[in-house]
Amino acid sequence: MSLNCGIVGLPNVGKSTIFNALTKAGAEMQNYPFCTIEPNKGIVEVPDTRLERLTELYQPQKTVPAIMEFVDIAGLVKGASQGEGLGNKFLSHIREVDAICHVVRAFEDDNITHVHGKINPVDDAQVVTMELVLADLDSAEKQYQKIARNAKGGNKEAQEAYNLLEKIIAVLKEGKPARLAEIKPEEQKLVKTFNLITAKPVLYVANITDKAAIAKENPLVDAIRKMAKEEGAEVVTLCGKFEEEISGLSREEQTEFLAEIGETRSGLDRMIQAAYKLLGLVTFFTAGEQEARAWTTGVGSTGPVAASVIHSDFEKAFIRAEVMKFEDLDRTGNPTKVKEEGKLRIEGKEYIVQDGDVIYFRINA
Repeated sequence: MSLNCGIVGLPNVGKSTIFNALTKAGAEMQNYPFCTIEPNKGIVEVPDTRLERLTELYQPQKTVPAIMEFVDIAGLVKGASQGEGLGNKFLSHIREVDAICHVVRAFEDDNITHVHGKINPVDDAQVVTMELVLADLDSAEKQYQKIARNAKGGNKEAQEAYNLLEKIIAVLKEGKPARLAEIKPEEQKLVKTFNLITAKPVLYVANITDKAAIAKENPLVDAIRKMAKEEGAEVVTLCGKFEEEISGLSREEQTEFLAEIGETRSGLDRMIQAAYKLLGLVTFFTAGEQEARAWTTGVGSTGPVAASVIHSDFEKAFIRAEVMKFEDLDRTGNPTKVKEEGKLRIEGKEYIVQDGDVIYFRINA
């Protein structure tokens, strides 16, 4: 599945530093607003110790991790919804992503200019959110007016869209993101057709200093967590500068370094995995002598849908799935022992793939 996560925030909050650490793609960094105009894009491996374990067990010729795309979008400023600071162009880039990582500055540094001249992460986040809300309100109202005639004429689909937009517009007028509207599960598919920025899932990334990372306490981060809780959003804390420095180390060197400071995972690993979950994704695996590989599919995918991730023809050609749980493989250390314990399951077309399933698909040739 090709899904991406846009990195947004005010100028100079550390978006490009974090993007560089994520992708090692060398996005330009300068201490002034609008350094990033065209979005940088980078493909990132999703860290997963389960794939490492499967590689140990199967000794395949190659190992292929799951991947996702991150997009570094230029800093938004107040008035972006009205075109300030090249706002219209930036907003169009945000509309193209599937989820948002909202980077918020939670550190003091006199050497790095703050666009508003003071450090207040909640105010900063609200500036960005309000610009996105205003942009969505304008878009939603235009769509609302466009379908009004068909809705009033009795068109059932238009009426459903009209009623849903009416509900969303009311929330946007309160200055709240569209995702906080009371939307029923069966309405989610229709919401996506409106292409509203604030309907996308959001992960707040609190960018802190290396000293704050070690201290584990930060009132600025506490304020961000409180704000996120009210929105039903998640928060990941990391030090962008620190993460960029260790991103050049090997995985083994990173593990050793993190252990010295009492950590088991880097901030970037936590951010990638949080973004992965934010997108509503699960990981299943295929493993054998040729290859051990992590695959990505949506939560709730059936066996045939998951098989189509491997090859589009596999959905129609699906016969059955032979499924083992990773935990069983990890515990026994041998797929043969899993079978002997009766833990190998044969699943049909209605089976819902679970995170961590190790699957062999039987396909009609």
